[in-house]
Amino acid sequence: MFDAFIQWIAEALGASPELIKKIAASLGIFAVYAIGRRFIANLIGRGVDDGAARYRFTKAGQLLLLGVALIVLARVWFQGATGVGTWLGLLSAGVAVALQDPLENLAGWVYIVISRPFRVGDRIQIDSHAGDVVDIHPFSFTLLEIGNWVDADQSTGRLIHIPNGWLFKHAIAGYDHGFPYIWNEIAVTVTFESEWRKAKALLEQILAEQAQVIEKEEFDRASDVMHIEYARVTPVVWTDTVPEGIRLTMRYLCPPRRRRVSASLMWESILEVIGNTPDVDFAYPTTRRFDHAVEGKAKLRSNVAPRPLAGREPPAQPGAVEPADKSE
Repeated sequence: MFDAFIQWIAEALGASPELIKKIAASLGIFAVYAIGRRFIANLIGRGVDDGAARYRFTKAGQLLLLGVALIVLARVWFQGATGVGTWLGLLSAGVAVALQDPLENLAGWVYIVISRPFRVGDRIQIDSHAGDVVDIHPFSFTLLEIGNWVDADQSTGRLIHIPNGWLFKHAIAGYDHGFPYIWNEIAVTVTFESEWRKAKALLEQILAEQAQVIEKEEFDRASDVMHIEYARVTPVVWTDTVPEGIRLTMRYLCPPRRRRVSASLMWESILEVIGNTPDVDFAYPTTRRFDHAVEGKAKLRSNVAPRPLAGREPPAQPGAVEPADKSE
């Protein structure tokens, strides 16, 4: 009866019975796939309590079912592909396509276990996400987020789940793996009129008192693990200029999780020291009118006549005679 029904449909549509059978088999495969998806979701939903694990297992099961469905569908439409080797090839290709992301994440987990680019407790940044690694799973790792809307690498309290496959697509920046310190800089700008050498000496004294001293043995241990070399690891104050004044940049090493604390303590000392120094003052964006004829260096303005200010008489020239007072 089934063959007669297929023959009737083929004659009605003007197609061959073999084509109609393939279409009917394909529809049956799609129906079984749809039912299987619901069955897998319900089965895993009842057996797994953790939401993240339930999602991963459900996704993996559904993708595996999709791979099997594609293989069976290919068998229906391509009858010429016979032999164990051919079908194993098709099976492996189907599984690889269907489970591409889970397999990539699993490979990333193997990479984490073997190469150890980071461990639980390390602070890292991958793509635009930064945080402390709090958990590592076969398919993803979890970060306790820092930064974002919070300044100075402080925690936001959010957890970010990142697929392990990202390790093959994005660079990883480690804050404390290998060498447990980062460079921090504090820029202090003083006016051009300030005694900037005195200000620099005061900042160097603050660094000497508060910056953490890195022992040579500790730096040598880091150099043994990775080829890390610095010309100097001691604190330093660099000098340059900006439009507002003379910028003195304090540069020092500190643990990644103490960057904000150390900067806060140093700023308190800076504010106190600069506030008690009469010949050093902070600079900030201001607007100033400079009259070269009046304020410029004497040798450079000797041939320039001063411009009279609005509402005021021009200054008397040397040797000029004052006019007689005719108010008598």
